Amino acid sequence: MRIGFGTLALIVITLSTSSTFAHHSFAMYDRDKTDTVAGIVKEYEWTNPHVWIHVMTPDTAGKPIEWSFEMQSIAQDAAAGWRADSVKPGDKVSIDFHPLKDGTRGGQLVAATIADGQRLGPPVVGRDRNGGDSARSQ
Repeated sequence: MRIGFGTLALIVITLSTSSTFAHHSFAMYDRDKTDTVAGIVKEYEWTNPHVWIHVMTPDTAGKPIEWSFEMQSIAQDAAAGWRADSVKPGDKVSIDFHPLKDGTRGGQLVAATIADGQRLGPPVVGRDRNGGDSARSQ
């Protein structure tokens, strides 16, 4: 069986771009539970495909331990009020999150109270900032 150049090119393009369109599931988080942890921002990764915030919080002995929280994409977090400079290393923060099912330290960020007292959460899908239907507001 012979494959033409056009068919071969299409196969190569499809295989090389499939990871670009891939997206992982949030199934590793227990969405039936919400926990809260307070600490100091170690790192804030304002990057796609997902924003991350890493927080240091003391364990029961007072030793600092790292927690990592996955957020949405930059576009979705920006719609919820987050910015590239919303938090910086050293800032105090309180994170509400869906924990990881395997019990490791981290989870999916639900909302955060940042150093200035502002509470930021995920965007409300289907609603614009004024409470109207985003599909009709555009």
